[in-house]
Amino acid sequence: MSGSEEEDLAAAWGAAVEGEGAGAAAPQATRVLNQAEIDSLLGFDSGPAGDGSLSGIERIISSGLVAYERLPMLEIVFDRLVRLMTTTLRNFTSDNVEISIDAMASQRFGDYLNSIPLPAMLAVFRAEQWDNYGLIVVDSPLIYSVVDVLLGGRRGTAAMRIEGRPYTTIERTLVERLIGVVLGDLKAAFEPLCEVDFRFDRLEVNPRFAAISRLSNAAVVSRMRIEMEDRGGRLEVLLPYATLEPVRELLLQQFMGERFGRDSIWETHLAEELRQTEVSLDVVLDRQTVPLSQVLDLKVGDRILLASSPGAPVSLRCGDVALFQAQLGRRENRLAVRIETARPLPPPPAEDAA
Repeated sequence: MSGSEEEDLAAAWGAAVEGEGAGAAAPQATRVLNQAEIDSLLGFDSGPAGDGSLSGIERIISSGLVAYERLPMLEIVFDRLVRLMTTTLRNFTSDNVEISIDAMASQRFGDYLNSIPLPAMLAVFRAEQWDNYGLIVVDSPLIYSVVDVLLGGRRGTAAMRIEGRPYTTIERTLVERLIGVVLGDLKAAFEPLCEVDFRFDRLEVNPRFAAISRLSNAAVVSRMRIEMEDRGGRLEVLLPYATLEPVRELLLQQFMGERFGRDSIWETHLAEELRQTEVSLDVVLDRQTVPLSQVLDLKVGDRILLASSPGAPVSLRCGDVALFQAQLGRRENRLAVRIETARPLPPPPAEDAA
């Protein structure tokens, strides 16, 4: 190939490369989307509601949310827990303690474990009667505040926080004592509703070792703020819905006063009305079995002989319920009975199997 041919070929190759570059540069031009186009892309239409169907991105966003039913009585239980802890922690720390509930919400268990600010201590406890577990999380500021208060730290100074080291045995022991106080108050908060014992199981510092439920299961989280003058921190109580399932019906009832769903005024009124109710008391003198034909032949003036003689035991009944056993007698011109023994109420008849 001659030199002129090589130069012509190089020139043609360069022109082709420049043409491809110019053609490829046009599609790469940037374009800014306006707000309407962004909302349309994400499926958030600001116009009138259409058929109510969700777009794919909306379904992805809403899949992380937890739809849960409101448990009115559980909120009252945690309010009662705050009042009890305010008194017990004052006695426990010999300091002025103020407790408040920051939030109470439902969350997936896996999302909650990922949101725990570390370092922290996670106490796993077991609800004996419910046969399931719960979780108490104590954050680092509260841990050092409790250690400082219990070991005689001076008031008015913030608790010292040392990062980059594991918790010592003394710190873990003091936090276990704090957890024991909280579990005792939690049991007392549930007592008006049901009897349950909370037993401390173990203390963890890694959320992976505190997996008491499936990561996708829903749980109720109550976040509490504990203040001790210039010191304090957060304490969170988590109860999975699987743990609360045995008492779900009790937690769904409405709060009617300090008696947790019971109204003493209506109870007293109902008891008084029941005592004034009139009931019929029947004296069964004798029981006989006769043919139906004989019963149909009975006429006015016929006599039925009873086998009960004076002094014979008879039964006093209220409907189908036998109440007393008495002795038959006579007083003046009337028959009379004298109650001798009270019969126990029989058990209700068992339903026939289908």
